[in-house]
Amino acid sequence: MGVTGIFYHPSFSRRSYLTQGSRLQDFPEAIEPLLANPEFRLFESPAIDNDSILKVHTPELIEEVKHDGLCSTAWHSVGGVVLAAETIAKGEIENAFAFIGAGGHHAGRDFFGGYCCFNDVVIAIEVLRSKNLMRRFAILDTDAHHGDGTRDLIKNDPEVLHVCMCGSNFCSPDGSKVDVASPQARWHLPGSYTPPVVDMEYVSAAIDGFVPRATTFRPDLVFWYFGFDTHRGDYGSLGLTGKAYHEIARAMRRASLDICGGRLAVILGGGSRSDLARTLIPPIISILHEKIDAI
Repeated sequence: MGVTGIFYHPSFSRRSYLTQGSRLQDFPEAIEPLLANPEFRLFESPAIDNDSILKVHTPELIEEVKHDGLCSTAWHSVGGVVLAAETIAKGEIENAFAFIGAGGHHAGRDFFGGYCCFNDVVIAIEVLRSKNLMRRFAILDTDAHHGDGTRDLIKNDPEVLHVCMCGSNFCSPDGSKVDVASPQARWHLPGSYTPPVVDMEYVSAAIDGFVPRATTFRPDLVFWYFGFDTHRGDYGSLGLTGKAYHEIARAMRRASLDICGGRLAVILGGGSRSDLARTLIPPIISILHEKIDAI
């Protein structure tokens, strides 16, 4: 097995996302046990250059982001995602987990919001293409909210498969842009909450929606946009527990091994609670290096 890269910047723990720092307050200390193993390697996320951002966004959007206080970490957030994807593409690591301070999937060409500033994943895709490193990509987005910015940017790109867990079902004519309705809505009814069932229904919907399509699509690199805002008690709660994220992580690792030699980049999306970040993130990073047989 190859190396798992972890991409992080100290600013993410000082001023991060809507919580302005508290959700990652226990990092990087919380991953120190992993870093004792040389097969996990910590990289400091660099600030992305504006030329790379302009491959995706307008100059006007960059100026707006500069004046938004919640976007102070946006350049390092994108820089870490780009470096993670590029390091995987060059074969220097097998897979990666990228921390972020500001989100990406609500940022379109000329709009941003929802605590997202620049579209980290799409910028990474365009940087890899500009360097002739990779062409085809598959994205699974399990953040609580629809990745409208990502869809805006890649809606006419047949070489990007985008499967988003959201509120309704949709499939584009070419099958490359897919929305999967979360099965969780009925679990919000009083008295109907059963965590193990909630977890596994969600996991099945996500994996069944993504893996068969990605297997046929054959991307060069797989992205998982992972938000723990869907966890029970967080702001986008779908009643999930850690079991759901662990099962998806294992399924994505297994699928990436079968589809593209293990090349998988996990991007931290939404989530506000520091206790959840501390307990959920290290096991997911650990799963990225588990010995799992391909499909």
